[in-house]
Amino acid sequence: MAEHLETLLKTSRLYRPTAQTVERAYIKDYDAAYQASIANPERFWDGIAKELEWFSPWHTVLEWKYPWAKWFLGGTCNITCNCLDRHVRSWRSNKVAVIWVGEQGEERIFTYAELYRQVNRCANALTRLGMQQGDRVTIYLPKIPEQIIAMLACARLGLIHSVVYSGFSAPALESRIQDAEARLAITADYGYDRGTAIPLKPVVDKAVANCPTIEKTIVVRRDKQGGDLRAGRELDWDEWLEGESTACDARPLDAETPLYVLYTSGTTGKPKGVVHVHGGYMVGTYITTKYVFDLKDEDVYFCVADPGWVTGHSYIVYGPLLNGATVLMAEGKPDYPTPGRWWEIIEQYGVSIFYTTPTAIRLLMKYGEDWPQHHDLSTLRILGSVGEPINPEAWEWFHRVTGGDKPIMDTWWQTETGSILVTPLPCVPLKPGSATRPFPGIEADVVDKNGRSIGTGGGFAVIKKPWPSMMRTILNDPDRYLSYWNTIPGCYTAGDVCHKDDDGYFWFMGRADDVVKVAGNRIGTAEVESALVSHEAVVEAAVIGKPHQTAGEMIKGFVILKQGQQETPELIDHLKQHVQMELGKIAVPREIEIVTSLPKTRSGKIMRRVLKAKELGQDPGDISTLEE
Repeated sequence: MAEHLETLLKTSRLYRPTAQTVERAYIKDYDAAYQASIANPERFWDGIAKELEWFSPWHTVLEWKYPWAKWFLGGTCNITCNCLDRHVRSWRSNKVAVIWVGEQGEERIFTYAELYRQVNRCANALTRLGMQQGDRVTIYLPKIPEQIIAMLACARLGLIHSVVYSGFSAPALESRIQDAEARLAITADYGYDRGTAIPLKPVVDKAVANCPTIEKTIVVRRDKQGGDLRAGRELDWDEWLEGESTACDARPLDAETPLYVLYTSGTTGKPKGVVHVHGGYMVGTYITTKYVFDLKDEDVYFCVADPGWVTGHSYIVYGPLLNGATVLMAEGKPDYPTPGRWWEIIEQYGVSIFYTTPTAIRLLMKYGEDWPQHHDLSTLRILGSVGEPINPEAWEWFHRVTGGDKPIMDTWWQTETGSILVTPLPCVPLKPGSATRPFPGIEADVVDKNGRSIGTGGGFAVIKKPWPSMMRTILNDPDRYLSYWNTIPGCYTAGDVCHKDDDGYFWFMGRADDVVKVAGNRIGTAEVESALVSHEAVVEAAVIGKPHQTAGEMIKGFVILKQGQQETPELIDHLKQHVQMELGKIAVPREIEIVTSLPKTRSGKIMRRVLKAKELGQDPGDISTLEE
């Protein structure tokens, strides 16, 4: 691997937080807070953990036997006690916990007391089925409240939930059930997608036919007139819960007890079953939600993810509920039935915190600024971005159309990390396109292939010390876990390349395997894509490297045009000239192909390896997570 990664993106302007934003924030001086946390990380995490309720205290904050970590040794807890019980015992009992908005316009509202009762009923029904601590439950549901209820009910009993996004095919679901050796599947008759009812149960039927560990399937029937269930093997969700008590004590669990296994989205090959535990994951998601989003009791918090992905686990379900938040959960796409849907929801429910993805922002950009301008977005005060680096053009658009004064928390983290690791806090000055600085307690760095720190420049993103919410292993594949720690000596290697600027700000540039080597220069695909998208005719772009006889590799770009734009030779030339102006001659794509769609995971990440495999006539590998 080359020692140095070229960084071509021009540093953009600085946005300083308003005095009011800093005054409201939990942390008002990032540098002081960060330095104190890094001087003694164990004391920092010990203090955070003490903000939560435990059945019994820990005797050791961290046991670190490289690369295996255990946190809060001797402590016992249950994450659902902090999500539910402690709120129900307080004034928050009748506070709204979850607002659900269906694609068809339905609305369901759960107070903390009602959510607590429903979770307890589900937990009692699971117990009646003979489910025991450590058993795995596969949850294959659309974005409906039962998804949250089932997750929390499993956690309450020490069962391990494995949530699988409901857009997956039967073979993809089957492989995840088999790997987890799940005893129970929970699904629904159908979900909605752009007004069409998508049958889910036939997918489960096909998958479990080859999964002998599955004993029963629970079905949420959105259509009570739907098909019959197989006696003895399948149960109707409402009938299953009928008559169950609304009281169920949470099981005291060792802090290192597994909470869930979640299969990564597969941009790098075969999906991995990432294992997270009750104690450390609880601490990490609790404090990042609180500090990053400046979460207060009066907020209405809207995260657009699906609980089928880690963002949904950490920042729809666990993090917000640990903080006693009001969580808004909306089924459906951002542009159906109109491109104003999310803006309408924000106005209707007075949303104050809005956490979305660069992919969704670029989709909404395509429709122009009229849609957000038709709605009152004045209740918004904190914005967030997750999933991939946000190009400055999308950042600036998102910032402008939401009022021009709301800070954007551009968060970097992974399924494997459990919670946000590099991110602004509301008090931190922002640079569009940069995730800014590490979260308190996180020792992140940019290094060369030998692990030497790069003061300023491009290299590999690493974490140098363990953190509470880190994955504990890869299910059935501990060697794969070790590979994260053995790639660069002494570090957790994220697999992302990153540039660190003179202010210590992190600029993530994509996956290490998404780097193109042109004439000895290593160029991050994210920078070239960002330059293409900054052209007025382009809404989205993906870039790959192709073999080249003299340069080693050449850059090829795939571009989606904005509505009303036409492909012409002149436009292709303009795009190349634009990239040269933005980044320099070395980064200009030799080829640009206009396309109508790009291969993406259902969480919105562009699968460049699929584009590359197709371009080179190769096998694309695992594409179970592909949206189309």
